[in-house]
Amino acid sequence: MPTLTRRAALLGVPALAAPAFSPRASAQAAWPDRPIRWIVNFPPGGAADTLSRILAPVVSARLGQPVVVENRPGAGGALGADILAKAPGDRFVVMMSSAASHGIGPVLYRNPPYDALRDFSHIRLVGTFPSVLAVNLDFPARNLAEYLAVARQRPVTYGSGGNGTLNHLVGQVLARAAGVELTHVPYRGSAPALTDTIGGQIPSIMESLPIALPHLRGGRLRALATSEATRPASLPDVPTFAEQGFPQVTSSNWFGFSAPAGLPPDIIARWDAEIAQALADPAVVERFGTIGVRPGAEGPAGYTALITGELDRWRAVIAAGNITPD
Repeated sequence: MPTLTRRAALLGVPALAAPAFSPRASAQAAWPDRPIRWIVNFPPGGAADTLSRILAPVVSARLGQPVVVENRPGAGGALGADILAKAPGDRFVVMMSSAASHGIGPVLYRNPPYDALRDFSHIRLVGTFPSVLAVNLDFPARNLAEYLAVARQRPVTYGSGGNGTLNHLVGQVLARAAGVELTHVPYRGSAPALTDTIGGQIPSIMESLPIALPHLRGGRLRALATSEATRPASLPDVPTFAEQGFPQVTSSNWFGFSAPAGLPPDIIARWDAEIAQALADPAVVERFGTIGVRPGAEGPAGYTALITGELDRWRAVIAAGNITPD
């Protein structure tokens, strides 16, 4: 029997059973009680890395725990994503998911190591932005029509940050829509692809707007087209692919915030609230705007639906064009 205070005994208050101790409930109430691993499945310098390093310090301050950004690149983002897929229920590891790792790779590669939906808790869309086709300043093309005219005379090479990325596929969709040969050169991340394009080792690149923008503004590359339905505010003078006769190429790069499958609902709700608040932070909004990124608004249901739709879209594109990761 629980011990009653003398006053309670005198007042005739009945004894109350002590609440049962639940280690799980205690651990969840204290979450997070140690640092968070934030997996970036692409090398430093790319869009996933840039967005993660903008958000991680804000999230860290809100959670009161260190958030350690860890680059784990390889296989079009699959290696980093597989870390989460093999850690169901782990409340201390998260990732920047993307079109490459969750919208394209799972339907492009023959034996993907994870299920893009079943093996993850998709929490919030972080941001979207277009791909940009850009060329070395010595390349004899001032617009998309001139670029394709060169490609009709001889194969033209374009680089990207890796096989299975959206930028890789956008180039292949353009090639098939225009009836030309565009040879894809995959790099281990955006930085070396940009270096070689600027240096003239390859003539062109399909790159994410946030990463290409400083080089376009600095006059080191020339933009020919962007991939979304409307021109980005940061490149108002560059027409879209659709404006130049290729609506098939219309697409958005997207990045989101995901955790392993099997998280308790309260942890998912907490993560959703924290990422939403971070995306609304004025400093984050300003930095996103500077690099041409529109913050996302979709939570768990909306972001999961977006991934489902993208898997369906790119599966059909890949099958129709017989596109391979090579």
